[in-house]
Amino acid sequence: MRGLIAFAVCSLFAGHGQSHANQIRKDTTQNPQPVEFPALKPGQQIIYHTGFALVYNEPHEQAEWVAYELTAEETLKSFERGDVFMRDPDVKTGTASDEDFLHSGYDRGHLAPAADLGFSLSSMAESFYYSNMSPQLPAFNRGVWKRLEGQVRVWARNNGAVYVVTGPVLKTGLPSIGPNKVSVPELYYKVILDYRMPEYKALGFVLPNAGSSLPLSQFAVTIDSVERLTGINFFPSLPDKDENILEGNICVPCWKWSTDTQSSGKKPVSKTGEAVQCGASTKSGARCTRTTKSPNGNCWQHGGD
Repeated sequence: MRGLIAFAVCSLFAGHGQSHANQIRKDTTQNPQPVEFPALKPGQQIIYHTGFALVYNEPHEQAEWVAYELTAEETLKSFERGDVFMRDPDVKTGTASDEDFLHSGYDRGHLAPAADLGFSLSSMAESFYYSNMSPQLPAFNRGVWKRLEGQVRVWARNNGAVYVVTGPVLKTGLPSIGPNKVSVPELYYKVILDYRMPEYKALGFVLPNAGSSLPLSQFAVTIDSVERLTGINFFPSLPDKDENILEGNICVPCWKWSTDTQSSGKKPVSKTGEAVQCGASTKSGARCTRTTKSPNGNCWQHGGD
């Protein structure tokens, strides 16, 4: 099944070329609807910063989503990490502050990572706005979340550029920290789109706010399933046919996975002889829950050996 999906996606986009992706510009005032921007909900406004944009959720005191294009060139960091956390002056209702995180037990976790925004002095500095922070457990922020951020940079270098949307899964009833009552998410998501030839592809991730040494591929899901979880409509500017195929299917082998980012401190999952979760998706778009020892990563129902 996975091979058929990959073939269908490749066949669909065989004649597109790179013109569409290359027309997306960093200057969002010239192009108000870049590929990476989700659809806005009533009352939402986009806040623009150097290299990324966000929609702020005031009741939860953090961004609902952060979106940006990451090019291969931008992964070559020119400016060192600053570590000067600041309130975001463009969030008129105010953001979290140092006091919210002090002695809370949570890291100030970047949504758009500083390592993705080291291509200019302003982009690095603005990555430390509190509008780009979310309370993350240290084992998560410094572990599996950091590994995923590194994997995205590998994909940007491999594919020339990727579009990234990331954020917390916000809902009522979450615990909070600090005087500003900053919500502590239970889950985080990240969706990735490669919209350049020769092979268009996309996938999502949903990760618990907890440490994990599991391979990153274990957290991969369809973008459709992330949309159902978050209520966010990702990549609405894509042609409907492209959006439906890319968001409704997942092709784990279509992405080149780095062994350096796949596991942390433990032996990586073997490609042969050890059972892993099936990499295919069900008709509803959810990740198949069967396990398999097939070398291609699929269970028997999805084309495994």
